[in-house]
Amino acid sequence: MFPVRQPWLCKALGCYDCCIRCLGAVPYPSLVATLLCFTGMALFCGCGHEALANTEVLVETYFSRNIQDYVILASFIKYFQYVIYGLASFFFLYCILLLAEGFYTTSAIKQTFGEFRSTRCGRCLSLTFIIVTYILAVIWLAVFAFTAIPVFFFFNMAQTCHTINILAETTPSINQHGWICMDARQYGLLPWNAMPGKACGMTLASICKTKEFFVTYDLYIAAFAGAGIALLALFLYVVATTYNYAVLRFLGRKGLRC
Repeated sequence: MFPVRQPWLCKALGCYDCCIRCLGAVPYPSLVATLLCFTGMALFCGCGHEALANTEVLVETYFSRNIQDYVILASFIKYFQYVIYGLASFFFLYCILLLAEGFYTTSAIKQTFGEFRSTRCGRCLSLTFIIVTYILAVIWLAVFAFTAIPVFFFFNMAQTCHTINILAETTPSINQHGWICMDARQYGLLPWNAMPGKACGMTLASICKTKEFFVTYDLYIAAFAGAGIALLALFLYVVATTYNYAVLRFLGRKGLRC
């Protein structure tokens, strides 16, 4: 139907076919998982680092008068911030390795080079990536659950402040709201002998109106969302690496190996 004898059209079709083959060799699941992992880790590490620093300021300013009461919390925040630096570096390198492994083991390479080549070492490496990624996904599931704790604390604090504001509009006496408190000791942020360890009444409502509270709350929500995105990326990696390994095993049984 086309005048394929014309040289310019043959060259155009050749470039088109080459582009289709190159696009077919891209491991799209691994690529999407890599982008999700980078996005999630950027949110979790960046927002989590700043949220921890702001949390220390809030506890020091409003919930404790003695530095000895929150010295353990300050040490935990300091060390966990260093852990965040390590997590960011580790996941950046590991996602690059998984993406490279996806390019190596994708079944589209067979269409590109006309022959699928895999070695015993390559299949063993793919199996190793499956096991390591699965373990990381389980560990990160616990991290994702742990990240929900500060979000739950700040959500309860915001709801308590909202209740105080409603009661303040309906009752004339401010002292009637003194029994409504938010105790940081119940969440493990401070020891039980910390003084005062809690904020009550209109003092608590005034804390919720500060800029530090709103910023910290939003940062924890962003860190929680980032942890969820990173967890989704790890699950996608598990599916992609498992599929690639299955393809390697299947083609290996067919004798297509070197």
